[in-house]
Amino acid sequence: MTQRLRLNKNADRRLKAGHLWIYSNEVDIKETPLKNFTAGEAALVEASNGKTLGVAYVNPHSLIAARVMSRDPEMRLDRSLFVHRFNQALALRQRLFEQPFYRLVHGEGDLLPGLVIDRFGDVVVVQLNTAGMQTLAEEIVDALEKVLKPSAIVFRNDTGGRRQEGLDAQVEVVKGTLPDEVLLEENGVRFVVPVLDGQKTGWFFDHRVNRAWLNSQVAGKRVLDVFSYVGGWGVQAAASGASEVLCVDSSGPALEQVARNAELNGLQEQVAIGEGDAFEALAALKADGEQFDVVILDPPAFIKKRKDIPNGERAYNRLNREAMRLLGRDGLLLSASCSMHLAPERLVDVVRSAARHQDRHGQVIFQGHQGPDHPVHPAIPETSYLKALGVRVFRD
Repeated sequence: MTQRLRLNKNADRRLKAGHLWIYSNEVDIKETPLKNFTAGEAALVEASNGKTLGVAYVNPHSLIAARVMSRDPEMRLDRSLFVHRFNQALALRQRLFEQPFYRLVHGEGDLLPGLVIDRFGDVVVVQLNTAGMQTLAEEIVDALEKVLKPSAIVFRNDTGGRRQEGLDAQVEVVKGTLPDEVLLEENGVRFVVPVLDGQKTGWFFDHRVNRAWLNSQVAGKRVLDVFSYVGGWGVQAAASGASEVLCVDSSGPALEQVARNAELNGLQEQVAIGEGDAFEALAALKADGEQFDVVILDPPAFIKKRKDIPNGERAYNRLNREAMRLLGRDGLLLSASCSMHLAPERLVDVVRSAARHQDRHGQVIFQGHQGPDHPVHPAIPETSYLKALGVRVFRD
């Protein structure tokens, strides 16, 4: 018998507007104590008047105490639900992309809260970010086999979100055999993806459209790619005609992948690598009198929680200032942020302030966000997180 989760009075407003999250302080714990639930357990959600609102999974130990999986109270959280949702998600991606390289499931954006799946041809990489999705791991694997028949399924269960849900970190190939190199193609450029030990699932599909725009701006230019990771921006810039690209990252293994990806595309002559902390590397390049036509800043999230906003904004400010010092008289800055807590207008403010600090002018000529395989749920602002600005920086 499925337990019921009763909400406090008026706590159903967000759900009625389409949101999928229920916070612990919205639960009527007198009527339905959270301590009666096990992490990942399915429950029928009901309003304070007893009206059933849908089915969710519950984690009594998390600030987000429950996540709605369906408005239909008859819906069972089983393989057939995942087959249906995976087919819905796949239909969108097949409409958008000719090749099977994309984010197949973007959590709440695809009505599957807590689940992320990236597809690299016949290899799929899965992140189960919540106790509810961990509980349903077998059903997810079975549904993927039915919908995609992949040659390998990898679980990258090592995200920070899992710790908050009280889950262990583990990385494993749960089905099939991984090839020696997992390959993808993006914007006509080929890459090897470190799916087992790279960042997140091994690749960041979310910047695909923003990279395509930048690729149109780099022919004949000298390019600096900071926080380069495996070269998504830098190697594509070289493939798009940049005369010279320097990829800087603090990770030696990531830079080895940059070199491999440059070689894979016959671009080893154009692409150089430099290992080091981003801020120190920018200062050292300035001290050496280096100058670039284009600088790319795609840092990790400096603001992970709301309380990090002041320090995070200071870090973005400093980073953009240091980067602008390396631009010539008329240069292009690509400044990105994946921090959901940094509002788009604040990133504009960061580049404005950085330009004024150097006594330069800035013109925003491109505003990008996450690609369409990372759909935004219109009721859940948290599903919209990525920002990218193309800024012309020049002196009068």
